[in-house]
Amino acid sequence: MTKVAVVTGGSGGIGRCTAAALRDAHCRVYELSRHEKPQEGVVHLTADVTDEAQVRAAVDEILSREGRIDILVCNAGFGISGAAELTPPADAHAQLELNLFGADNACRAVIPAMRSQRAGRIVCMSSIAGILPIPFQLWYSVSKAAINAYVLALQNEVRPFGISVCAVMPGDIRSGFTAARRKTPEEGAYGGRVARSVARMERDEETGMSAESAAAYVARLALMRRSAPLKALALPYKAAAAAAKLLPRRLTNYIIGLMYAK
Repeated sequence: MTKVAVVTGGSGGIGRCTAAALRDAHCRVYELSRHEKPQEGVVHLTADVTDEAQVRAAVDEILSREGRIDILVCNAGFGISGAAELTPPADAHAQLELNLFGADNACRAVIPAMRSQRAGRIVCMSSIAGILPIPFQLWYSVSKAAINAYVLALQNEVRPFGISVCAVMPGDIRSGFTAARRKTPEEGAYGGRVARSVARMERDEETGMSAESAAAYVARLALMRRSAPLKALALPYKAAAAAAKLLPRRLTNYIIGLMYAK
């Protein structure tokens, strides 16, 4: 049976590459995003995932065409950077609205169909920053920590219906994410620390794993019936995730501070 897959934020970066990887794995793929960027073999439906009504309308359209949804990849998201005290509340709220509540809108829209068919797979994009929070990317880190908690709780809620849920925690990825980062201007009190932190992060991203390689991993996870609920992506980040579990929090946070807060 051909699986029906839905990818949010599928017009660029990891989302676009994930849609292509699922297409190449012989899924029927729909991508939900605000702007259409045509991709062969992938059906675009316009939807802003922060708008619950738009997401539900798109999911209803897919169900009317296909009769089922087997896979949901919640990929839509963006990043902001800056000192917490200088970040406008509207920017912090927008970060959570897209990264967390956008994923929730998509999950709540597909779960009834998956529950009815007694099967389904949901993959949410998190980040290694969800377990090792990055200074001056505080709200991005908070949004990804929330995704991890959301996935762990949701997995136990929907397991009896044959639905499995996991979060993918990538690290540095070469994609449009870097250029799209929303930056809060720095004030002199921080002595250039914000700029140095973000510059290091962006250098790491620009030399990181390709979006295509990351998407291949996400697609493989999406095609599994089940997996561990939190999955770090790539060996260095698997090691970082293990360190976060095994080492004292004071030590791991000190190391992150040396890397990104000097």
